[in-house]
Amino acid sequence: SVATSTATDLIGKGVSVVIGAASSAVSLGVVDQFAEASVMQISPANTAADLSGYGEFFARTAPPDTVQGPAHADLIMGDGHCKVGFLVQNEAYGNGLRDYIQEALEAGGCEAVYGGNGEGHEFAPGETNFGAQVTDLLAQKPDAISIVAFEETTAIVNELVSQGWDFDGTTYFVDGNLSNYGDAFDKGTLAGVQGTLPGAQADDAFREQLTTWYSENEDGELEDFSYSAESYDATVLAALAAVKGGATDGETISKNIRAVSGADGGTEVKTFEEGVKALEAGDDIHYVGKSGIGPLNESNDPTSAFIGIYKYGADNTYTYQRQIEGKIEE
Repeated sequence: SVATSTATDLIGKGVSVVIGAASSAVSLGVVDQFAEASVMQISPANTAADLSGYGEFFARTAPPDTVQGPAHADLIMGDGHCKVGFLVQNEAYGNGLRDYIQEALEAGGCEAVYGGNGEGHEFAPGETNFGAQVTDLLAQKPDAISIVAFEETTAIVNELVSQGWDFDGTTYFVDGNLSNYGDAFDKGTLAGVQGTLPGAQADDAFREQLTTWYSENEDGELEDFSYSAESYDATVLAALAAVKGGATDGETISKNIRAVSGADGGTEVKTFEEGVKALEAGDDIHYVGKSGIGPLNESNDPTSAFIGIYKYGADNTYTYQRQIEGKIEE
């Protein structure tokens, strides 16, 4: 309801581009509303496969779950686990990502012992009581647990703690719940937990740029850089599409965003300024931004993108370990 009213407000203000939403479920609730108003929506964080090729007025700079799912499964199997329990939020993002993880696990000869597709174990968004689910899951004796959720993760972790689950090297988060929990749990609770996050690791110079801007404009300290590069690139791509098309309306941006992302080849540019200069010279361009994604395909998905692997320490905060590049198939 908040998203719908916000979309109505933005449309009423005459915006031509919207950067967001963070949640795929939120975007699925407003994407038609924006399209009907010819407003271009570019999400830096939506990963649900349901949004691939959704329409000409939706694009994203984050890779779909067809990339994160296999990477997440490879992480689990690479740690020697093969009997996986899932705790999954019952909506497009949760179900879709779980399905891709499970598919890759089963292709590798492993199994979902709880919470798999079709078993009916998913929980409603906003659920706070996980006693029965955790009891049933642990009864299946999994050697690993994958939690696909958002803010419900705090209650899930607390229930797993109360039932004696050992998190170290056995528990896996995804982009929806990869967060710095700090004092939300006792020290060491999440030590050894790992997670996957679509998107490139922001480099030190870019982090400093973001941190400085945030401290000057938001009166606080920026602590999480998830999807920062993708947000930046979404904004620059929209601006370059407007320059290429010679207008700032949503339809013009929609028609030109793939071209400036490099779908037609062209001169590589790394900044908005470089892109404008090349466009004014009559060149096709390929914007190579902070996120390192490939050009947008016909589904308005990036043709390649990075998945970051992160690990929690004793302070219940995560640090970057490595990243892998995945290709997105049409």
